[in-house]
Amino acid sequence: MSNPRNLALKVLLKTEQDKAYSNIALSNAIREARLDGVDSAFASALVYGVLERKITLDYIIRQYSKIPLRKIEIKTKIILRMGILQLLFMDKVPESAAVNESVKLAKKHGLQKSAGFINGILRGITRAEEKFTLPDENDKIRYFSVKYSVPENLARLWINSYGEADTEELLKSLSGRPRLCARVNTLKTNSDDLISELEAEGVKAEKIGFVEDAVMLFGTGSIERLRAYKNGLFHVQDASSQLCVQLLDPKPGEIMLDICSAPGGKSFTAAQRMKNRGKVYSCDLYDHKLRLIRSGAQRLGITNLIAVKRDGAAPLVQLPLADKILCDVPCSGLGILSRKPEIRYKDDLISGDLPDLQYKILCESAKNLANGGRLVYSTCTLNPAENNENARRFLEEHPDFEGVPLKLPKGVERALDEQEYEITLTPHRANTDGFYIAAFQRGRRSD
Repeated sequence: MSNPRNLALKVLLKTEQDKAYSNIALSNAIREARLDGVDSAFASALVYGVLERKITLDYIIRQYSKIPLRKIEIKTKIILRMGILQLLFMDKVPESAAVNESVKLAKKHGLQKSAGFINGILRGITRAEEKFTLPDENDKIRYFSVKYSVPENLARLWINSYGEADTEELLKSLSGRPRLCARVNTLKTNSDDLISELEAEGVKAEKIGFVEDAVMLFGTGSIERLRAYKNGLFHVQDASSQLCVQLLDPKPGEIMLDICSAPGGKSFTAAQRMKNRGKVYSCDLYDHKLRLIRSGAQRLGITNLIAVKRDGAAPLVQLPLADKILCDVPCSGLGILSRKPEIRYKDDLISGDLPDLQYKILCESAKNLANGGRLVYSTCTLNPAENNENARRFLEEHPDFEGVPLKLPKGVERALDEQEYEITLTPHRANTDGFYIAAFQRGRRSD
């Protein structure tokens, strides 16, 4: 049986050196090591805990180490982060185990010289009355950055966009594992029957009131092992993405384009809402992602979906005019930091070039919308430059389009001062991923 601490070290090393996505690297490592439930949960807690708190952990290391952080060997640094995480942020790990197992792990990886250094810092923390001190709270950007482990430029962006109070609540929402939502495959079952099926497999599921045919899942373990999953009774999709398709409102018999579709969840939801009638063109640039879309559609029994290889920023050729277009563009991912915590440490986290690419994709997509058709522009990020500003610019430069007031379901309210045609969903207010939705129509509405 693999040691969960050793497994966590390998995954964190892969995430840092190879820029691997933590959720994929961890899932693969756990499967290959065949960890049981307890060890699997502990390894996961170490990986996500270190990634969620890396800036905080490195700040603490600097307070105890005479060696500059940049000069500490990478494996040593990761073992220190894991050890400090266990000492200060994981209540159920005894101090002796946090220290001794960290030293053993260093020796296992041939870091004999580092073992004493690691032991000294961790034991120093155990002896200290005040474990560490945060920066001056009056410097909100620096304080939020260290306390909630986000880069200062992200703390600055959110404070300027949403204010200090909302920013702090938003930052608090990034720690801990996010909720797991699923979309009921209405081509094969309904919410009540799916909940019963999952209960028989030991999984608790509850309806989500503000989104049609959405359920929250608890205690799933590996999703792929469930009979209900194998039989295509649901697909995993956050409530924010499901709401996005609900507001697009694709209907049976219509033609829909999903411009940047992979992994295909929104296309699947749309096809189900369309009762498998009409056509859903799911577009992506990469062959392996198109295979993923086709495989998911087959598992779910969806037959009106056509996977198309294309660049979202290029002109739409050989595709029919669409009644509905979903333009869910590549984005900075600031709304899903709790799912992929390593994103927050990217050098280009807040890119000045990204909004222009998104806008180009939006404009090219709009050319293929039929008169009277609806286009939804969406992202899974929280950055006005990628969201509200792109939407405003689109309407200013496309006089043949107008915003469509969103008919928000009960329980969903705007947290920000926004236009009727748009909404920003934040984890701490909507209990969803961070998400942005804007709806446009070509030509004047009849209502």
